[in-house]
Amino acid sequence: MKNWWKKSVVYQVYPKSFMDSNGDGVGDIQGLISKLNYLEKLGIDVIWLSPVYASPMDDNGYDISDYLSINPLFGSMEDMKQLIKEAQDRNIKIILDLVLNHTSDEHKWFIEGRKNKSNRTNDFYVWAKEPNSLISTFSGSAWEYNEETKEYFLHLFSKKMPDLNWKNKALRNEIYQMMNIWLDLGIEGFRFDVIEYIGKEPLSMVTANGPQLHTYIKEMNKATFGKRNTLTVGECWNVDIPIAKQYSNPDGSEFSMIFQFDHMKIDWDETLGKWKPCALDFVKLKEVLSNWQISMMGQGWNSLFWNNHDMPRIISRWNDDLINPVHSAKFFALINYFMQGTPFIYQGEELGMSNARFSTISDYVDVETINAYQDLVIDRALLSEEAFLKSASIFGRDNVRTPMQWDASPNAGFSIAKPWLPLCKNYKEVNAEKQIDDKNSVYNFYRSLIQLRKDSDYSDLIQDGRFTLLEPKDQHLFVYERQDEHKRILIVANYGNQKTHYKIPSRIIKKIISNTDSPIHQELDLMPYDAYAFELE
Repeated sequence: MKNWWKKSVVYQVYPKSFMDSNGDGVGDIQGLISKLNYLEKLGIDVIWLSPVYASPMDDNGYDISDYLSINPLFGSMEDMKQLIKEAQDRNIKIILDLVLNHTSDEHKWFIEGRKNKSNRTNDFYVWAKEPNSLISTFSGSAWEYNEETKEYFLHLFSKKMPDLNWKNKALRNEIYQMMNIWLDLGIEGFRFDVIEYIGKEPLSMVTANGPQLHTYIKEMNKATFGKRNTLTVGECWNVDIPIAKQYSNPDGSEFSMIFQFDHMKIDWDETLGKWKPCALDFVKLKEVLSNWQISMMGQGWNSLFWNNHDMPRIISRWNDDLINPVHSAKFFALINYFMQGTPFIYQGEELGMSNARFSTISDYVDVETINAYQDLVIDRALLSEEAFLKSASIFGRDNVRTPMQWDASPNAGFSIAKPWLPLCKNYKEVNAEKQIDDKNSVYNFYRSLIQLRKDSDYSDLIQDGRFTLLEPKDQHLFVYERQDEHKRILIVANYGNQKTHYKIPSRIIKKIISNTDSPIHQELDLMPYDAYAFELE
């Protein structure tokens, strides 16, 4: 079926933290295989697998040293082939996380290319005789001196992740060949990491959305996945709606959909970003979500997500774990799953997992957090250590990368060994074993929402119905309608820690789902984090 991904639900596996099969404290491919039945029961259609390629792991696998080899930490190519086959047997597709903006400095292209300017792969990377003022996303200058060639190479992220030069056609052809090898092996799509940077013009200070970006993506599409019925999603931190429509044009010339982060940056400071978070402006959040829903209708496709390996657990971010975390986990799920787009679950989200709340800088292993601490606290003294660690406990990426909480046994059933990253302390209360057979659990609430999207009387409406935001200026109520020529759905949800009253505008035909058993009337008294979906007359 064409555009099958519109009714699909995607589950992100961060392999290092999902399930350890061999007792080394690190998750692996065989560990994932052992949990496919769990994912099948949840009802997901697609696994987005974060990088398992060969890598020195400077950025946990997003620094690839060989696109066609598996990191022994995670297993072998035979393990990968087994995963693809066993997932297919359960009607689950695998999409790979693909990093095409940069490689590891230990990739053979860079090892050879940095030796001299005449080497063929030297031009696979971006060089300058003198650096300009571009700043790395991971702090500091984006340029690093290379003694052998007496030039600087560009790294928009870690110093160990040199940027690729997409102007080089030979490089592009090598990338397309690699992608087709994976597709031939049975991979059914890709999530493209920071793809907006491949069209960069760094000497002109242009990083995201460069002039040739969409030319490259269209060429990639024609040379690889465009020939097949795949799911492709581009990660885009600097995208507006007109550009998003280019990425996800219904003509199929680029990607299926994008990750955009407008709703995820609402509580960021204008200068220090996530390292100095602000209070959530809930009215602004509703405005942003509504704007994307309405503007993309029929002209593009969006992803729906609250968390991933880069973003904090939503109940820790916008609830601070203070008010009934089970109730609020269901609240965030419900308001998300009735919007148009393809939902993405980050591992453990379906259990209501929370941030680990690491308290000292020595707790962190993530290169981004460590570099930001050095830059903002030590070098430039823009934040006190206390202020930085408070922000890091929310936004530091290690807080969301803790091992999956399978049960209440030592190490949460993740491994027989000490995990590579400490567990979240609440694993004895929040874990899969405790929730699978509990009809009121977060896990089973997600199962119900997934079923409603995929195979119910409301599936078509959720996919294609019109979106209308109601009560746009209310500080606590999130109310919206989805409607087509056959049905009308109303979502009513109460954000925050106070009771709220709402009068439903039309007669209720039925309650579709809610996270509370409170009596249903035309006039609702909503407790904190109550959320309902109704079919209306």
